[in-house]
Amino acid sequence: MGDTAHTDLDLGRTTQQRTWRVVAALEVVLAAVAVMADRVVPTFVILVLAGVSLAARRRSPATLGFHRHPRPARMVAEVVGWTVLWTVVLLALVMPLLEHLTGQRQDVSQFAEVEGDLGLLLVLLALSWTLAALGEETAYRGYVMTRVADAVGPGRVGVIASVGVSAVLFGVAHTEQGVIGVTLTFLDAVVFSALRLRYRTLWASVVAHGANNTIGLVTFYFVGPLYGLW
Repeated sequence: MGDTAHTDLDLGRTTQQRTWRVVAALEVVLAAVAVMADRVVPTFVILVLAGVSLAARRRSPATLGFHRHPRPARMVAEVVGWTVLWTVVLLALVMPLLEHLTGQRQDVSQFAEVEGDLGLLLVLLALSWTLAALGEETAYRGYVMTRVADAVGPGRVGVIASVGVSAVLFGVAHTEQGVIGVTLTFLDAVVFSALRLRYRTLWASVVAHGANNTIGLVTFYFVGPLYGLW
């Protein structure tokens, strides 16, 4: 009798786990539709999905990766350092190669008015650290990565799938920047994901995203658009 009850309990748990995996997969599909349709700002739609998902699961935002790092100051310093290094690699190698291969440039015309305008720079920096860094990281590196991993399962395959899917959606969400912009944004997303996994906290990717945008905006303010170093 005891063995039967134990077996029934195990079957119930297995069924529940499979159900939540299917639900997670459907959530990822909805997030992808939000990005592809691009009718409303995709990040806002995904954040709403994340809120509903957490409420349905009765879980806190911590389950999306918002964990406190044991050495936050050191983590921030290291992440900023990695972000600066990644920016140098982009400007010195990746961006010029992409431009020469495609004959195109990243479309950053939406930031044209930032050059020489300190007030606009400060506004965009504030938005960059809130709506962009915190909002987009919660949506893509937090919610999408977590749900893809939930759907695919643990292990290396789950990690690769979660990084890949979230990076592709993040890149597609920036189609206004052209082919080069989408590619660079995809690569940024992979780096942000790697930092999140390396430091085991979503705050690492938030810092990286904010630092990356800050470097770009401040550079644009002083010298205008920069299309690589050669």
